[in-house]
Amino acid sequence: MKKNTHKIITFTALMATSTTVIHFINRTIATAAQCKQKLLSSKKNYFKWRFGDVYYTKKGQGSPVLLIHDVLPGSSGYEWNKIEDKLSENHTVYTVDLPGCGRSEKSGITYTNFVYVQMICDFIRKIIGEKTDVITSGFSGSFAVMACHNEKELFNKLILVNPPSLSQLRQMPGKKEKILKFILDIPVFGTLIYNMIVSRENVNTLFIEKMFFNPFQVDTDFVDAYYEAAHKGGYYTKYLYTSIISKYLNINIAHALQSLDNSIFILEGEAEPNAKAIINDYTNTNPSIETAILKETKHLPHIEQAELFCNQINVFL
Repeated sequence: MKKNTHKIITFTALMATSTTVIHFINRTIATAAQCKQKLLSSKKNYFKWRFGDVYYTKKGQGSPVLLIHDVLPGSSGYEWNKIEDKLSENHTVYTVDLPGCGRSEKSGITYTNFVYVQMICDFIRKIIGEKTDVITSGFSGSFAVMACHNEKELFNKLILVNPPSLSQLRQMPGKKEKILKFILDIPVFGTLIYNMIVSRENVNTLFIEKMFFNPFQVDTDFVDAYYEAAHKGGYYTKYLYTSIISKYLNINIAHALQSLDNSIFILEGEAEPNAKAIINDYTNTNPSIETAILKETKHLPHIEQAELFCNQINVFL
């Protein structure tokens, strides 16, 4: 009996020590990731929302345009920094950090498509206050489509940059995804796994292999901002990632897309995987959708070819 008790005490002590050490490692990683301070913010630029404060910026004058970044662990409004000033010459440009991203509050919740749909609608209604053109990047295109479908009176034109495939959006959480989410949501140890996944090396690899047409022209400032955003908020930064990989952000948008009569424009990077197939799926669902492919770009044409991107956007707006 005493021997078993001794083993239990030893095991408990080892677990407590390991947890403390890993917690310290997690905090060190989060602090180090933010040392370059790429994501500057002002206390005035926050929209008080039900799931936490949402950071945004406002520039220029004219008809409103809302810029919504892609949804990845390190995504933020910084994604639009190369085109904001150009667009603000003719428009009032609003750029948001979505909940769980960048400088916005990061809550310990399961993020879903509906969460972002509600946030976008509330932001337009309460902050912008009039019908708005919306430009989205990547996965956020699905949020804009559903938000427009739910509250059409808030939206004017939609521009979707490299939106997700309709088949991807139809995938729902399964047993495997739920188990993975449970593991990553475990305090301390799950956070360590997350920190390993979004390490600086892995972030660099992501941009070289999947984001840029020319891997030798990867914008290091943008990578720094992405890495910082992926760790800004410490423990709570992982909840968006666990929701993404568990497919809780997915939703079938085909019916909503089909019913919209707003002007919709899709911009695809030339080297984006399955770009033409995605365009075909969207235009088959809604034949009124206009499309264009930007040469020598991949997932981030507004970063790689900012001037060409703005020229194309201005034609549509």
